Amino acid sequence: MRPLQMVDTKTQYLHIKEEIDKAIGEVVESAAYINGPAVGKFAEQLAAYLSVKHVIPCANGTDALQIALMALDLQPGDEVITPSFTYIATTEVIALLRLKPVFVEVDPFHFCMDPAALERAITPRTKAIVPVHLYGQAAPLKEILDIASRYGIAVIEDNAQAIGCDYIFDEGHRKKTGTLGAIGCTSFYPSKNLGAFGDGGALFTDDDTLASRIRMIANHGQSKRYYHDVVGCNSRLDTLQAAILSVKLSHLDQYNEARRQAADFYDRAFADCASLITPFRAAYGTHVFHQYTLRVTNGQRDALAAFLAARQIPSMIYYPVPGHRQKMFDSFLTTTADLPITDLLTEQVISLPIHTELDEEQLTFIANGVKDFFNA
Repeated sequence: MRPLQMVDTKTQYLHIKEEIDKAIGEVVESAAYINGPAVGKFAEQLAAYLSVKHVIPCANGTDALQIALMALDLQPGDEVITPSFTYIATTEVIALLRLKPVFVEVDPFHFCMDPAALERAITPRTKAIVPVHLYGQAAPLKEILDIASRYGIAVIEDNAQAIGCDYIFDEGHRKKTGTLGAIGCTSFYPSKNLGAFGDGGALFTDDDTLASRIRMIANHGQSKRYYHDVVGCNSRLDTLQAAILSVKLSHLDQYNEARRQAADFYDRAFADCASLITPFRAAYGTHVFHQYTLRVTNGQRDALAAFLAARQIPSMIYYPVPGHRQKMFDSFLTTTADLPITDLLTEQVISLPIHTELDEEQLTFIANGVKDFFNA
């Protein structure tokens, strides 16, 4: 059996090596390392895949979130509502821009923002909402967008973990997550469903004015070289990474389907484990399983992780400390937030290996390891 990994990017590369090597070679031959033709080509391909008007590549997913907030021209002290149960990148950019993070509760099953908690948190200073499509599961966007519309608040989707996920409306109409709010943001970190060979990110929008402002902000605030209209930053997608991502984008639906099949295998294997809650699959979304995250309800999560490690079965806890408990937010007095579901999830969740290269032998070994722990 091949060694187990949380993400097997090397084996994935070997399956598309000829395509990747050709794409890299073309960039090297052109010597167009910064803003080369491959960047524009990838942006056009991704826009077509997402059915969105504008895709603006940038250096990483964190920059994408920061640039999105900057594009809304928010002022210091403005409130931004977001879940506490997410990776720190979602929330650190809020504080970095001297905005106020307002943490709200998530649903205990789909792990994404609870619309009722969102509405309770809105104040006259609320200027943006940042739902996160966590672990590859779509947040309940219809409810979130309806609330945002009623209060006139912009929505920025953190789509770093859900690229390729469809949001399905009641009448059956579908749109890709990341394209429903004012701005969508994603990351191309190597472990993502659409991962580069280094850092990368992008923003999506159908709004021409926002797109123009985002492009300026990401390029030193300039619309014309050496003429800087707004305060910006230097955030661009490397040409080599764009060429790699173009190749991998053509395989993205296949990759997401492989993740779903691995998740189906786990679901069947754990169906009789009373102490496990397997991932929820909302009827309104096509889960792309960036992570396969279990809830361990008998208080033995950490013991399970140790048991698996002893068998060389990797696992991860995403995330052990929620945003409202992080020291970086002490000045916002966030530790007083009453988020019992978030706190409970940090004590229960554990993620198993899930990626495009898992075979049945590996899946069986992992699943048997988990079941052996509960049957001991």
